[in-house]
Amino acid sequence: MGLIVAAAIAPQGTAAANTVAASAPMAVPTQELDLLVAAQIAADERDSFGGEAKPAAPAVIVAPAAAGPSVKATAPKASAPSDPASAQGIGYRMMLARGWGDDQWGCLQSLWNKESHWNVYAGNPSSGAYGIPQAVPGSKMAAAGPNWQSDPATQIAWGLSYIAGRYGNPCSAWAHSQANNWY
Repeated sequence: MGLIVAAAIAPQGTAAANTVAASAPMAVPTQELDLLVAAQIAADERDSFGGEAKPAAPAVIVAPAAAGPSVKATAPKASAPSDPASAQGIGYRMMLARGWGDDQWGCLQSLWNKESHWNVYAGNPSSGAYGIPQAVPGSKMAAAGPNWQSDPATQIAWGLSYIAGRYGNPCSAWAHSQANNWY
């Protein structure tokens, strides 16, 4: 029993439909949900977000939480976008997919503007902090994927999990950062 994902291809070679069917409800752990979202985002056209308007959230179907087997997902390797606006588009969609509302976006944007300016390669030589969320040490993000050094979706997935686990949401993390100059 598990999750079945299939893509139908039209004769002209275009995707006709995506079908997701679940034979039984199952729990999807947060980190695995992040990987599913990262895989969806990697398939999207990242460069279409220019930073002026918020992008639409990806269509992600989450099975209701219940006891049962978990879904293992492997996010495809994605090339790093060359600009912070693309990373912000990824972050916005992943934030919404996690279930946080638009009210959290300004806080997340401000937090990671302060930390790294959404630069995937940002590093702090004195603390060892690295990447968009400025993980210390940066290698912690390997828990979200092997491409943690260069993939914004992997770094953002890790960062959102960190924020959820430590602060509950981006606005709480931002408030802590403003009060203490770290999060």
